[in-house]
Amino acid sequence: MSSSFFLAATQPKTQDLHGFLNPNDPVAISFWIISISMVAATVFFLMESTMVSRHWKTSMNVGALVTLVAAVHYFYMREFWVTLHASPILYRYIDWSITVPLQMIEFYLILSAVNPDLGVGMFWRLLIGTVTMLAAGYAGEAQLIPPMLGFQVGMAGWIFILFEIFVMARGGVAEANEFVKQGFYKMAFIVTVGWSIYPAGYYFGYLHGAVSSPSLNLIYNLADFVNKIAFCLAIWQSAKSSTLAETK
Repeated sequence: MSSSFFLAATQPKTQDLHGFLNPNDPVAISFWIISISMVAATVFFLMESTMVSRHWKTSMNVGALVTLVAAVHYFYMREFWVTLHASPILYRYIDWSITVPLQMIEFYLILSAVNPDLGVGMFWRLLIGTVTMLAAGYAGEAQLIPPMLGFQVGMAGWIFILFEIFVMARGGVAEANEFVKQGFYKMAFIVTVGWSIYPAGYYFGYLHGAVSSPSLNLIYNLADFVNKIAFCLAIWQSAKSSTLAETK
């Protein structure tokens, strides 16, 4: 009996990682990395907003809001995943319902800064398209409406956004300077190519179950990393270039 007690006492105990990161869980690790990256990006954009021209400051501060809101939600999503190993659908859509409209506002802000005569119609049309896309996506995933209907209406909202950016805003972009054009089209590229990951994940992962929940969350996390931070970096690069050109 004493030998059994000795063996039990000397054998290494299995650590209970409940509530903490598992080194074998790449999805949880990605949640952690991206949450910290969003915090770092927020600090960076806020500090850089003091170093750019006045008409770029609002855009930089809105970009900081995008990453700040995302950071807070990613802390919660990380804990949700680590604890339950389930997709944090509600947290994701709350995050997107705030950050995506802010990103759409950026298109209007950078154009209106150099074109004071730009009407507010663009702002409202982008907002309507965004709300439609997100509301339909969440209603479909939460099964408040048929999932395929949610996908179709969400796609219609996204297409409407792309139409507004590439067609309706063409006149405003044509009148902008080279720095605004560069930022605008980089942002438009992200909204077109980067955002395509989300409907693809909805279609193949949620509707058809062809993608596992861990893989889908990992893809969504990486997509958010690019579509939020890179989106705001495009604005920062244009703001810095424009400011340097003005000081010469």
